[in-house]
Amino acid sequence: MIAFALDMDGTVYKGEKAIPGAADFISFLRERGIPFVFLTNNSAHGRDFYFRRLKRMGFDVSPDNVLTSAIATARYLRSVHPGKSVYPVGVEDFVKEISEAGIEISEDDPDIVLLAFDTSITYEKINKAYRFLKGGAAFVATHPDDLCPTEDGYDIDIGPFIRMFESMTGTDAEVVGKPNRRMLEMAAEEMGVSPGDVIMVGDRLYTDMMMAENAGTRAVLVLSGEATREDLRASGLAPVAVVDSVAEIPCLIEKSVLR
Repeated sequence: MIAFALDMDGTVYKGEKAIPGAADFISFLRERGIPFVFLTNNSAHGRDFYFRRLKRMGFDVSPDNVLTSAIATARYLRSVHPGKSVYPVGVEDFVKEISEAGIEISEDDPDIVLLAFDTSITYEKINKAYRFLKGGAAFVATHPDDLCPTEDGYDIDIGPFIRMFESMTGTDAEVVGKPNRRMLEMAAEEMGVSPGDVIMVGDRLYTDMMMAENAGTRAVLVLSGEATREDLRASGLAPVAVVDSVAEIPCLIEKSVLR
C-alpha cells in the first residue's frame, strides 16, 4: 500500500494559482482510494484556511486532508507535555487554534514558550519570551523554516528567531514540523498507514526531502517550486523520483515505480 504526504506551496500551487495538472493528480488518488494528506509548516493559518484555498482552486479535498504544524504541535504538546501551559508567540488565529485544542495559555508564568510564525511579533513579545526562557520555561517551536514563501518572494520565518532565543538563553528548541519525522508520523497516523508506506512529495530539500530522509521513507522531488536538479546533486539526498510537477506522478504509479 502507498499513501502520500504532500507539501502545498510550490508543490500543488503557487500563491493563488494551482500548478497545472495538480488537481487532476488529487482526483487520480481519490479515484483509486490512495490516501493523502497535505502538510504545511506555516502556522499562521488554521486547517480551514488551507482547506478553503484548495477547494477554491478545484482540489477534491476535505478538512481531514490537511495537517498544519499548529495541529501537529498541539498534539505534540498533549503527548509530550501533558497539562503544561504555554506562552504563545504567534498570530491571533494560531493562539485560538492552540487554545481550542485544549492547551492552556499563560501570559504570566508559562511552563513552555511556544514559538510560531508571527507576523504580529513585537519587541514586548520577544522580551517576554526571553524572560520566561531564562526563568526556566521549556522551548517548543512549530517548525524551523528560515523563509516563508509569499506572492512576491520570501519573508523571514521563525528559524532566525529560534536561533536568537537559543543563543540568548541556552535553551534548545523542541521543533515539531518538517523536517522532523514527527510530522510525517502524524500524517501516517491520520491516513491509517505505517510511516514506511508514506511517500513525501515536495519542492524543498531541507524540509520535505529531509523529513523523508529522517523518517526513513521514500520521497519525490518536484521541480515546480524552490529546488533545482543542481541543488539536489549538491545535497546528497536521494529521492526515488524527480519530476517537473505532480502531474507526472500518476504515470509513476501506473508503471509501479512508486508501488
